[in-house]
Amino acid sequence: MFRWILGGREAQGSVEPVLCIGEEQPKNWFTELQVLKGHFDIVRFLVQIDDFRCASAGDDGLVLVWNVETGERLQELRGHSQQITAMTTFTCNNGALPHTSLITASSDKSLSLWDPDTGNRVQTISDLQSSVKCLLVLERLCVWVSGGEELCVWSKDFQLQCQRQNHSDTGVTALIELPKNCIAAAMDKVIVIYRLTVSTDSSLSMSEIRCLSDHQDQVRALININDGLFASGSHAGELILWDAVDWNILAYEHILWETPDHQREGEEDRMGDLILAAVGSVVAYRKVAHDSNVLHTMLLSDSELMSCSEDGSVRMWEIQDLPLPAEPTSPGFFGMWTFGRSNKQSGPPSKKPADVPHVRTLELTGDLIGHSGAVQMFVSFKENGLVTCSTDHLLILWKNGERQSHLRSLALFQKLEENGGL
Repeated sequence: MFRWILGGREAQGSVEPVLCIGEEQPKNWFTELQVLKGHFDIVRFLVQIDDFRCASAGDDGLVLVWNVETGERLQELRGHSQQITAMTTFTCNNGALPHTSLITASSDKSLSLWDPDTGNRVQTISDLQSSVKCLLVLERLCVWVSGGEELCVWSKDFQLQCQRQNHSDTGVTALIELPKNCIAAAMDKVIVIYRLTVSTDSSLSMSEIRCLSDHQDQVRALININDGLFASGSHAGELILWDAVDWNILAYEHILWETPDHQREGEEDRMGDLILAAVGSVVAYRKVAHDSNVLHTMLLSDSELMSCSEDGSVRMWEIQDLPLPAEPTSPGFFGMWTFGRSNKQSGPPSKKPADVPHVRTLELTGDLIGHSGAVQMFVSFKENGLVTCSTDHLLILWKNGERQSHLRSLALFQKLEENGGL
């Protein structure tokens, strides 16, 4: 069975047929897809605006707002002259109904605030010293933070509140919020903890209070786990679990590779085709998950995971108990979590996966094939569908085919009733 639908307001030329997921994947309900065209270069970023809208951005400098129910292109935000380097939403409540705006950063060394309802650019800053690589919104303080060669804190009105100059070659590449008005910033091999202080006159100041230098290679990712925990991952495959309040190491794991070092030279991401997930006290893994580097993952529920890769696929996974005998792994892959500070000279003693409590595997339940290039990321709208973006300049809106068919039938019957029947 084939289904293909052209998205957007206007005709975009010939439409490529896309194969529908077949019935051999009974747990995969993404059986209908809609191609959304509008970008002219790689699409790297997706953000959810509300339950029915998302925004996309990439190397063409455009920001497009989409209706995920219909696939309609609602707004086209033009203003950046070079590629978008970061994008996020900013929701602020001024006593009335909350309103969500979009903040974008570009290689043209500018920052912009957009109204996704009207498509207007509300604020812009164009005199930055360098490009911004990451953005973080602190809704409780009603401010936002930009990271690059400088770390800057801005008000909702785009007024600079405070800033810190960074001295690393890479600048700030990732930001997360921590308790007690703190933020963590990844800079090369270190994680720097900053605290924001609000004075009596409502002005903000930022001070460095801790530098975590336990990684041996560039920190590639920071992620909040809950109010008391966050995790970091490095280019060399190190995973560190941190206490979010006192910033002590709670667990350290270094993923060891079977491939010799000389064969890995030039690899952009040593995590490769591996997926590792933690849900509460349960650790789940899949050693060979994709044919190329995994670019983005997301937990859909306590038992479901989704991933996308440079191989152009989006895959659905179910967390299951390990079969007996357990799938073989590389030495040390599931070594025991080590507590306290990491031993940089030698890794912790290794154990087989079967010897480590609460270890499970990831079973493939769905394979979404539609893009012809690397899938950069995705956003889930739950029952309303899934949106993916790719280096092929396209977005794809994946939907529950059975649900969509039911909704179309209801709409048809309603229209017949309004017209007095057949």
